[in-house]
Amino acid sequence: MAKRKANPQDRHDRLVAAIMRLLSDNAGRAYNYKQITEQIGLKSKGDRLEVQDLLFEMAAAGMIHEGIAGRYAIGTGGSSSHVVGTVDMTSGGAAYIVPDNKEEQDLDDIFVPHVRLKTALHGDKVEVQVYARKRGRQSEGEVTRIIKRARETFVGTVDIVHDLAFLVTDQRTTGGHDIYIPLECLNGAQHGDKAIARITDWPAKAKNPIGEIVDVLGPTGDNQAEMHAILAEFGLPYRYPENVARAADRIEPGITDEEVARRVDMRDVTTFTIDPVDAKDFDDALSLRRKGNNWEVGVHIADVTHYVHPSTIIDQEGYNRATSVYLVDRVVPMLPERLSNFICSLRPDEEKLTFSVIFELNDEAEIVSSQITRTVIRSNRRFTYEEAQAIIEGGDGDYKDEILTLNTLAQKLRARRFADGAIGFERVEVRFEIDEQGKPVRVYFKESKEANKLVEEFMLLANRRVAEFIGKDEINASGRKRTPKTFVYRVHDKPNELKYDKFATFVRRFGYEAMPQKGEEINNAVNRILTQVRGRGEQNLVETLAVRTMAKAVYTTKNIGHYGLAFDFYTHFTSPIRRYPDMMVHRLLATYLDGGRSANGEKYEAMCEHCSQQEVMAADAERASIKYKQVEFLMDRIGEEFDAVISGVTEWGVFAEINENKCEGMIPLRDFDDDNYYFDEDNYCVIGRNTGRRLQLGDAIRIRIANANLERKQLDFAPAGSPLKDIEKQNQKTLKPITPRRPNGIPPKSVQRKAKKGRSKKRKK
Repeated sequence: MAKRKANPQDRHDRLVAAIMRLLSDNAGRAYNYKQITEQIGLKSKGDRLEVQDLLFEMAAAGMIHEGIAGRYAIGTGGSSSHVVGTVDMTSGGAAYIVPDNKEEQDLDDIFVPHVRLKTALHGDKVEVQVYARKRGRQSEGEVTRIIKRARETFVGTVDIVHDLAFLVTDQRTTGGHDIYIPLECLNGAQHGDKAIARITDWPAKAKNPIGEIVDVLGPTGDNQAEMHAILAEFGLPYRYPENVARAADRIEPGITDEEVARRVDMRDVTTFTIDPVDAKDFDDALSLRRKGNNWEVGVHIADVTHYVHPSTIIDQEGYNRATSVYLVDRVVPMLPERLSNFICSLRPDEEKLTFSVIFELNDEAEIVSSQITRTVIRSNRRFTYEEAQAIIEGGDGDYKDEILTLNTLAQKLRARRFADGAIGFERVEVRFEIDEQGKPVRVYFKESKEANKLVEEFMLLANRRVAEFIGKDEINASGRKRTPKTFVYRVHDKPNELKYDKFATFVRRFGYEAMPQKGEEINNAVNRILTQVRGRGEQNLVETLAVRTMAKAVYTTKNIGHYGLAFDFYTHFTSPIRRYPDMMVHRLLATYLDGGRSANGEKYEAMCEHCSQQEVMAADAERASIKYKQVEFLMDRIGEEFDAVISGVTEWGVFAEINENKCEGMIPLRDFDDDNYYFDEDNYCVIGRNTGRRLQLGDAIRIRIANANLERKQLDFAPAGSPLKDIEKQNQKTLKPITPRRPNGIPPKSVQRKAKKGRSKKRKK
C-alpha cells in the first residue's frame, strides 16, 4: 500500500491549533517562540523557525497579540509594552536595555537608538517602552524614564581648546557625550590631564552635559594617574579617607593575659605562613603537630573582627569596598594598612589573635575530629611559595618535616576532591615585571605548583568545614532536625546546558569529545577535556572557553552548594583582611558559637549582593590594568610580527592572542586582503566568500602589530606581511590633540550662560 504523503497544510493547521490552545489555556500569560515550541512538544531548530514564522502570521492576522520583546498572548494579556532594565551602551552611542530578571522571564535585549536614550548612560536603570517588532528584527524601544543613575562621576582626559574645555570620556560610558566643563570649573586641571568630573546639569536643548572637575589625577600616560583612572572608571576608591586611617592608627594589638585566657593558646605549636613573595597581608597560617597516631593541623585565620567592630567608620569603609583590589602593579587594600599589614597580618615572631579550625587527620587525610575556636598563635617562619616549593622538590630546608607532611596530606585531600567531581581549572595568569616608573619591562606567567596547592587544599578544607558546621541540618538529642541559621555561602551553580552544548561543539573541532559519556557527569567530562588539552597549543583557549561556560560563583544566604569544587557546603572564612564576606562569616560564626539567634536573612542577603557586585568590579579593574600594561609593553614594537592563536571571532574582526606574552588584539576583517570574509556565528569562524578559507577559534595565525592605543587600552593587529599605514607607524606615546565628540557642536551660548549663572549663585550662597 502506498504511503500517504504528508500534507503541509495539515501540519500548519495542527500547529496553529496547538498554539491557540496553549495561549487560550494560559490567558494572561505571554510566551516567546522558544517557550511555545517547547510547550507544544517540538524541539529542533527547524521547528523553532517554523513556529516563529507562524507566530508572525498569527499576530499579523490579529489572532494573537505580540507584546514585549516578541512575547505572544491571547488578547492583550501579559503584553505590557514597558520594561525595566539596565543600559548597556555601545561604542557607537546606541544602547541595548538588558531587562531585569532577563533569564527568568526569557526576555531578549531591547535596542534603543542614540536619539531615543533621553540622556540615559551606561549602567543606568531605566524604563523603556518597547515597540511592536517588525518581522525578523531586533526588539526596539525608547527610554521613558531614568529610574536610577549608575554613577555620579566620570573619568576622562581634559581637552582645552581656546576658551572651551571638555572631559573626553570613554565612548561606551557616556555614549559619545563628552562633558562640557566651564573654564572656572576646571579646578586646576590642565590640557591632557586625567581627571574626574561630576555632571551638574544637562539642559534639554544641550547635546552635551555640563560638569565640573572634582579631582585631577595627573598627566595622561603617568602610571599613577592611569592606575587611579582605572580604579575610578569602575567606581573603586583609589585613596584611603584620612579619618579612617586615623581611626586605624588608634587601634592597639590588645594581646593581654585576659584575652589570651579566653582563647586556645597555640603559641608553642610549630606554625608558619606561605604567601607570594611580595605579600604583606598574611591572612592565614598553618600549624602541625603529632596527636597520637594522627596529625593535628591548625588552619589559623587573622581575627580581624576582634579589631573591626560593626558600624564603625573602618567597618563601613571595608563594607563599601568589600574587597582588596589587585592591580598589575599594586594592591588597593580593603582595610587600612595598619590593620592589613601590621596588627592583623600574621607576621613571624609576633603574637597574633586568630580564628582557627583545628583538624585531627589520619595518614589518609581523613577527618577524625575538628574544632572551630578562637586562638592565639606565634608564627615561626614566613615562607614564600618559592621557598616552600624548593623544600618540596629538594626535601631539605627549615621545617622540612612539617612542609613535606602537610604536602602529602594536601595531595590526598586534592585527589579525593577530584574523585568527588571537582573541576580542575589551571589557567595561565599573566604577570609583569615593572620598573620604578611603572613601565612593564618583562612579561611572565604565574605557575601554580605544589606549594600553592598545599595552602589551597587546607583553606578549602577550613572553608568547607565552617559552612557545614552552620549550614548542615543536624539531628539534635531529641531526634529533631535543626533549622540552619542565616549564613554567608559561596555558591556555584551548574553550567547552563545551552552554553555547554556550544562549548562541546567547539572543542569537537580539535578532536575532543566534551559531552558526558555513559555514566559520566558534566564535571567529569570537563576534567577529562582539561586533562587532554594540558600542554597543547589550544590549552589556554579551551580552558578560557570552559570557564566562560561555567556559572559565576557568588555570595548568598541561600545555599545550593559549589559545583566547581564539588562541595555541598562552602563559604569564605580564610581571608578577612582582603574580603568583607569573610568578616561577615567570622561575626556570624562567633555569634552562633556563643548561642546567639539567627541573624536577619534579608539584611545579609543584601550585603551578599553588594559584595558580589564589588568583586566583579574589582576583577574588571584588574583585567583593565593588565590590558593597559600589555598595550604599553608592545608600544615600542609596532611593525613586529608574532605567532598567535585566534582567540575570538566577531562580525567585524578576528581577535588573536600572541603566544609568547598572551597579549590580545584585533584584526578588522577589512584588513584581510586575500578575500571578503563574513562571520559564521554558529561555527565560531569567519569564511572567505570566494576562497572558502576559514579562520576559526584556535587556529594558528601570524600577526603584525599595527597600532597600540593606550587611551583605549587597545591593540590593533594586521595580517603578517601586510603593509602598515603611515599613521600606524607614529609614536603612540606622544600626547596628541584630543578631538571631543560634540554632536551639533558645543553647547549653545544660552546653555553656557545658564551654567555660569548657576555657579555664580552657588558661590554667593
